[in-house]
Amino acid sequence: MIVRVQTGKYGKVCFFDAGEMPLHGGDQVIVESETGEAFGVVLCEPQFPAVETAQRPLRKVLRVASGGEAEKHRRNSELENHIFDFCLAKIKERSLPMCLVSVQCLFDTAKAIVYFTADGRVDFRELVKDLVHRFRMRIEMKQIGVRHQAKMVGGLGTCGRHLCCASFLGDFAPVSIKMAKEQNLSLNPAKISGMCGRLMCCLNYEFDYYEKARKDLPKVGKKVNTVYGTGKVIRQNILTERMTITLESGEEKEISFDDIIREPAPQKNSSS
Repeated sequence: MIVRVQTGKYGKVCFFDAGEMPLHGGDQVIVESETGEAFGVVLCEPQFPAVETAQRPLRKVLRVASGGEAEKHRRNSELENHIFDFCLAKIKERSLPMCLVSVQCLFDTAKAIVYFTADGRVDFRELVKDLVHRFRMRIEMKQIGVRHQAKMVGGLGTCGRHLCCASFLGDFAPVSIKMAKEQNLSLNPAKISGMCGRLMCCLNYEFDYYEKARKDLPKVGKKVNTVYGTGKVIRQNILTERMTITLESGEEKEISFDDIIREPAPQKNSSS
C-alpha cells in the first residue's frame, strides 16, 4: 500500500511505501528522505499503487511517529523561529540586500536551510559565520524565486481562497499569456497576476478544455450560415458553446452551435 505524505512545512507531497501499516489521514510518521529520517504527515488513506507508481521504487514509511518524536518536531519548529529572528536581525545589521523568507531544520537538527529572495547575488559568508557561531550547526543558504516565496508565506488569492501553491499544488506548472487569451480573460496584469507577481497558476486549470472546445466553434470574424440568416461571429462563450453573431440586417443574435447550417462535404468523383 502507498500513502501521500508531506515532509516539512513546505516539502513536496510524495508517495511513500507504507507496507501493511494501518495509517490514516493526519497521522504523523517518520519516513526515508535524501537527508535521512524525516518527519511527515499522512495526507490520505493508504491505497493500492497505480501501474506507473508501482513500477518505480518508493521510499518507505519507517514508523508512526512516537510522542517523543512529535515533541522533537515541535522543538525543531521553535528552533526554526529562533534562527529566523536571529538571522533577520543580522541581515538588518549588515544591510544585506536580501529578503528572508523562512527557515527549515532537518529532523536530526544537523542542518538548517535558510530560504531568501534577492534581486541578484548576495555575499552572505559573514552571515553564515554568525549563524554557525550562534547555533553550532550546518547552515545552508538557499535563494528562491518569488513563486516559491508565495508558496512558503501563503495568503489569500483574488478568489478569496488560500493560495493554490500554499494549499495543494506540489509543483509549479508552466503558465503563459496564451492561456489567458484562449479563455477570453482580461490581459490586465493586475487581474491575471497572483500574489507573487507572476501569472496565476489557475490559468492552467481549464486551458486544455478551452483549447479543445474552441476547435469546434467558428472563429471570431468568420461568416456563418445559420437558421436566422448569414452572420459574422463577434463573440464566443466557450463554456456554454454559444456565440453572438451580427446578421446582415445589423441585428445581433446569440445562437448555439446547433443553429449553424453546415454545408455537406463535397463528394469525391468515383473513377470509372
